Amino acid sequence: MENDPTDSTSSYKQSPDLLSFQHFQTLCPARGYGYGGKIQEIRAREFSRLGELIYLDHVGTTLFPQSQLERFMDDLTENIYGNPHSQNIRSRLTQDTIEHVRYRILQHFNTSADDYSVIFTSGSTAALKMVGETFPWIPESSEGPGSYFCYLTDNHTSVVGIRAITASKNVLSISVTPEEIPPLERNCTTIKEHHCNIPHLFCFPAQSNFSGTKYPLSWIQKVQSGTLCVKSTPGKWFVLLDAASYVSTSPLDLALHPADFVCLSFYKIFGFPTGLGALLVSNKIAPFLKKTYFGGGTAATYLTGEDFYIPRKSVSTRFEDGTCSFLDIIALKHGFDIMEKLTGGMENIKEHTFALAYYTYTVLAGLKHPNGSPVAQIYNDTEFKSSDMQGPIINLNVLDEQGHVIGFSQVDKLASLYHIQFRTGCFCNNGACQKHLGASAEDMKKFFQAGHVCGDDVDLIDGRPTGSIRISFGYMSTFEDSQAFLKFIVDCFLKKTVQPDKDVASQPSQGKAVSESARLLAGNDQANKANADTNKLLQEAITSKNGLSKTLSMMQEAHNMHLPKLETNGHDVPTSVKTSNEKPVTLITIYLYPIKSCSAFEVSEWPLGKQGLLYDRNWMIVNQNGVCLSQKQEPRLCLIRPFLDLKQNNMVITAEGMDPIKISLNDESGKQNRACQSKVCGDRVQTYDCGQRIADWLSLFLGRQCQLIRQTPDLSRNANKKAQSGVNPALLSLVNEAQYLLINTASILHLREQTTSSEEDELEETLHINALIERFRANLVITGSKPFEEEEWDEVSIGDLNFKVVKKCTRCQMICINQKTGERNKQLLQILSACKGGKKTFGIYLMNHPLCSSFPAVLSVGTQVFPLWKESAENPNEAAPEE
Repeated sequence: MENDPTDSTSSYKQSPDLLSFQHFQTLCPARGYGYGGKIQEIRAREFSRLGELIYLDHVGTTLFPQSQLERFMDDLTENIYGNPHSQNIRSRLTQDTIEHVRYRILQHFNTSADDYSVIFTSGSTAALKMVGETFPWIPESSEGPGSYFCYLTDNHTSVVGIRAITASKNVLSISVTPEEIPPLERNCTTIKEHHCNIPHLFCFPAQSNFSGTKYPLSWIQKVQSGTLCVKSTPGKWFVLLDAASYVSTSPLDLALHPADFVCLSFYKIFGFPTGLGALLVSNKIAPFLKKTYFGGGTAATYLTGEDFYIPRKSVSTRFEDGTCSFLDIIALKHGFDIMEKLTGGMENIKEHTFALAYYTYTVLAGLKHPNGSPVAQIYNDTEFKSSDMQGPIINLNVLDEQGHVIGFSQVDKLASLYHIQFRTGCFCNNGACQKHLGASAEDMKKFFQAGHVCGDDVDLIDGRPTGSIRISFGYMSTFEDSQAFLKFIVDCFLKKTVQPDKDVASQPSQGKAVSESARLLAGNDQANKANADTNKLLQEAITSKNGLSKTLSMMQEAHNMHLPKLETNGHDVPTSVKTSNEKPVTLITIYLYPIKSCSAFEVSEWPLGKQGLLYDRNWMIVNQNGVCLSQKQEPRLCLIRPFLDLKQNNMVITAEGMDPIKISLNDESGKQNRACQSKVCGDRVQTYDCGQRIADWLSLFLGRQCQLIRQTPDLSRNANKKAQSGVNPALLSLVNEAQYLLINTASILHLREQTTSSEEDELEETLHINALIERFRANLVITGSKPFEEEEWDEVSIGDLNFKVVKKCTRCQMICINQKTGERNKQLLQILSACKGGKKTFGIYLMNHPLCSSFPAVLSVGTQVFPLWKESAENPNEAAPEE
């Protein structure tokens, strides 16, 4: 639900101090934030590696402090830990340390080994699975009722997955919404058959990982005692508490709330180690758990020749198959020690993180567009009044001025420009996602049929959101983190009041819309003249070989404020004024990128290969783990400039301050080098290492260990068959999506014109036509007649070569990197988003038409381009009908 903000937070414009620390202190008492003034010192000493990053995904995983890692490494340096299943001195040290950590965990949750056993698992999911597999289920039969498994709909996927286990055991599963729980308590009638021993299991999250709602821990004893009847049936109810999200920032007292099972993941509490969790099992039910498989270390004795097996008496060792992750378990000790030292305990963490969440929620809920509509839709079940009812999680979607949801993927891309990291999607919690987004079961199925799956970036389908944005705070989060997020929302999404143009200042009720309409209606002749002048300049430039830079500078002058600004028609394609004297479309530039994510290599003509332009993206730079580097992680890649010399059969690589280095283009040269596998956009590619000499060169320039690898010549990727009409799929090099990327200079000019006069000074260099073309990293640059007309093409012929249009190119933050300097500038992605009505598509992907292409073939600058329009699109070369 949404809460109406108070008057004091109704408008960011009216109250510019809302983002100040003084306002934060007014809303949140100082005693609840900062650990007595130590938070800045903690951030500076323990988390300096964050740098400019605003990390807001602590529910995903929190961050480990530097001293925890140092203490752990010192421990490993000073001690030798043997396998705990051995009996030597070093192994005994390991066993004793592990047992100490078990006691420390139980102490943290205010209980002891008298009441609970700690079973180490790989995480909370493995703990939940263990409960499902070992719980003493009784199947339903003709002789009587069986067990029930009941779970809250606001549960993680890993909880819902238990129903697959119960189904195989003929045990019924029931889902209950949070709203149904209180009526169950009010309408509960005491069941007389208390002697019945049928065991049932109820699971709920202590804290929703979707909205941060904290569910009453009093439910535990009410379910166990029968005063809260989940299902009116004879038997005994047990409670499985999913505490993974809750215990990351809140204390859990098992003496007050003795759940039968508690699952957790330690990386959510400490950040390190990962891949380690635990199941806390009440010793009262532990003897009744039914375990079938037994692995190393779990058996007291067994025989191989007959079915004879005696488990160990200890609950922990009976259920921990194989050698436990003993070094990671030892790391937990240092996690508890350091966190206690830094913060003073979980109660302080709880109040600190809640203060940040409450402030962020209050300001965010009060942000309004000039027309009074909210900037964000917040998905919450509480009013953020109490840390006992609400965790430090805020779930939302951003809205435009008309109240339409802006896709979470679009918001995420913009956030990356502000160095903000959060999580998007449904967060493995489809139940809460359905509830808050108002999506029915049929809607969810339709989303899937439309191509959406969990974890992808398909954020809107038919205008409806498929997920949302989740920000979450951790114990090391600061006011500045919250402030940065709120400033990002204000800067990017709070609609600013538009001042009317001077020529309509006397008609303020009409505003800028009247001015733009007048300019559009009056602009027919000017537009036609500008198009004619542009094509004339291009033909002269191509003939006289003036070059792209001079040509486009002349184009910009010819178009400067002559073409009317174009509005979009809701389909990302401008509804421009149609003319009947359109000039031919021409290919004016060819770029290839021999090394993926490095500088472009411009040519006037170039041969085509089976994968696209010959040698385009045949090489890529990977880090020490073999992961491909891109400009998103390493902007300085654009400063590495490869030059191909087909006559000399080599590639020369240059960079400022470095001696040039040469690599042979001969495919045979890589046969003696180490073969390796890598991934590009999820596809596995076969590559080989280009050698230590170039690796050292790149490592020196980039200041990090890396190497150059090349795609194996005889093993290529097949393009997605769904994107092609041909029987034989096209082949891909190390490109992301398709063989070619095409952009239109008319679209570039239109994008350039979208800045206001105040923005032009600041962005003059950024949005210069040449710089814009470079940032969009196309292979083919054409001179179209109208902006974005290429998005309605189905096929393209360039000379005698035919290409199939695959789809539009969705842009990311890479277009914000100056390809000459490597510096970031966030405005361009924002301008593109505003220009395209929230979308960030620019340019189109092409594939060689499998039936029409012939090899060898050559593309040349100056060649005429002939598009074939989609059947549903109007050909702009046809005269527009009268209105």
